[in-house]
This record gives sequence, C-alpha cells and structure tokens, in this order.
Amino acid sequence: MSLKLDLCNFSGYKIYPSRGIRLARTDGKIYNFVNKKSRNAYLMKKNPRKIAWTVLYRRKMKKGTEQDVSKKRTRKTTKFQRSIQGATLENILAKRNQKPEVRKAQREQVIRSQKEKLKAKKEAKQSTKKKTDTKAVRAAQKKISKSHTKSKPTRSGVMM
Repeated sequence: MSLKLDLCNFSGYKIYPSRGIRLARTDGKIYNFVNKKSRNAYLMKKNPRKIAWTVLYRRKMKKGTEQDVSKKRTRKTTKFQRSIQGATLENILAKRNQKPEVRKAQREQVIRSQKEKLKAKKEAKQSTKKKTDTKAVRAAQKKISKSHTKSKPTRSGVMM
C-alpha cells in the first residue's frame, strides 16, 4: 500500500493523508496547506522565499544541503608557454636570458630607426606639399589678374 503525499503550496512540507487544509478558489484552483499557519500566510500574500521556516527560503539560502560531500576538487593549473605570433619559443627564451644592457641597446636602436623613417616620410610629404602649394599660388595669381582685366569700374564713393 502506497501513501499519496501532497506538498504544501506555501511551505513546501509534505502533507500526509487525513492531514492538512484545502482551499478552493472561485476560479476552480485548489491549494493544499499543511496547517493554518501556512494557509493564513498565503492569504496575507506573504512571500515564502522571505519566511525562514519554509522550504523555499531554505533552498534560497542554501541551508541544510550536503556541502562537505559535494565539494569539487580543484585542478592545479600547469604553467605552459607557447610561441607568440612572429616569435618562436626559442627566440623568446634567448631574449629572456640576454643581459638588460643588450636588450636596452637593441630597443633604442629600433626606436631610432623608427624615428628616422618617420622623419624621412614627413620630409617627403612636406616637399610634395611645397610643390603643390606653389602651383596653387600661381593658378590663383592668374585668376586674379584675369578678373581685374574684365571687371568694370564701380561707382563707389560718388554722392548724389
């Protein structure tokens, strides 16, 4: 013989046969409560997640769960070095073993070469700009000289 167990709609406790209270709403929905305390709390529209003695509260606050058994083992992380794009692992290790003075000298040399490239690029840009500027100035002068020859004298300064 098996027992039909219901669950309380508010507290979440088991309701054994011939125990509990049933509430039938006008829309036809039936609610089962373990006792008057949980029925009255439901009717007052209390939130079962905020009341300490309910099952929902205990689940939310993780009370009474077997924590020692379900502890997960943490894996130790192993250090692993991979080559970076453009440099193999041997190159990286060789650079690491270099003396700081040598590395500093190499870095300064690279910086110097980059600066020289930028300077040369800037000079080339300026020289092309000067050429185009002189052409633009000449064209503007031609336009001005043509417009002066075509324009008629104005009558500014004449009083009536």
